[in-house]
Amino acid sequence: LALPEWSAGVHVRVSGRWIGRWAAMAAVLLSSLWVTGLLAYQLDAAWLRYPALGACWALAVAALWSFWRARARHRVVLAHAIFVLCALLGWASLEPRQDRIWADDVAQRLKVVSVDGDSVVLDNVRNFNWRTEEDHDVRWERRSYDLSTLRSADLITSYWMGPAIAHTLVSFGFEDGRNLVFSLEIRKERGEQFSAFGGFFRRFEATLVAADERDIVRVRSNVRGEQGYLYRLHGASQAQLRALFMAYLDRARALDAAPAFYNTLTSNCTTIVFELARTIAPRIPLDYRLLLSGYLPEYAYDIGVLAPGVDIATLRAKGDITRRAQAADDAADFSRQIRRGVPGIKQDAP
Repeated sequence: LALPEWSAGVHVRVSGRWIGRWAAMAAVLLSSLWVTGLLAYQLDAAWLRYPALGACWALAVAALWSFWRARARHRVVLAHAIFVLCALLGWASLEPRQDRIWADDVAQRLKVVSVDGDSVVLDNVRNFNWRTEEDHDVRWERRSYDLSTLRSADLITSYWMGPAIAHTLVSFGFEDGRNLVFSLEIRKERGEQFSAFGGFFRRFEATLVAADERDIVRVRSNVRGEQGYLYRLHGASQAQLRALFMAYLDRARALDAAPAFYNTLTSNCTTIVFELARTIAPRIPLDYRLLLSGYLPEYAYDIGVLAPGVDIATLRAKGDITRRAQAADDAADFSRQIRRGVPGIKQDAP
């Protein structure tokens, strides 16, 4: 039975309407989920948060039902769109601050006191002595570094939420055996907890911490029970190491001058490493492992910046510093002990 020629046009129009309807429903659903996250992480008062969430989903369900029934009620759809637009404007109007009551470990901002040739003076380098998360000695120090003695950079990953997610740090080593670690972190308020989802909704400000390894590595492995790995970065000249170090100082100056939000996707502990590394090596490629930070060592291995001639499985196995850190605890040579056996590092080298 032959169908009339006009039937093909009817089929195209019907299919087009269904595609448009499903696209509209998807937009309503996704925008409602985004608004839900925003309200959950920005409205602390329950008496305001729950009614707002109720209104959001009442409008969303009404809009979805109208699209599903192919009887779009324009007033309902418009009301939902206005609600989402108001939420978006509220999100855009949020501004980061420097004057909150901060948790002890992020209470001070890293300050670049001076850079004079090879001499660098930093204020508020963190050197806490941790016994537990709540029991610690608060120490913020002024330290001086000679960039002409900068000899190494190490990538440190600390796993706290499965194999795909890790906190990323970079540790710079000097001839005198000292190591200075840089870490981009959320600037928690006192009593506040990190939330990866909250980082999508401007819940947290960002801060750049510079710290002694006995502080920032030890608190993660010995106090929080995280799994830590250390990899020596290879192939960078002294000039490139210096440029990377100075790039961190530039970020510290920027955050000291004006606060910024932490973003789980675009401005986090891993993306800053990539962003600053690109200042000295512009051609390093983008990769999904910059988002799944637990796989960053594999990315570093693939672009050839880890110890040459050693496979990634061996680098990971020998770079596991967790037990060595726990054994070293607060020993004066903590940095030396955790590096024993790490590929690419001479025995007892800093």
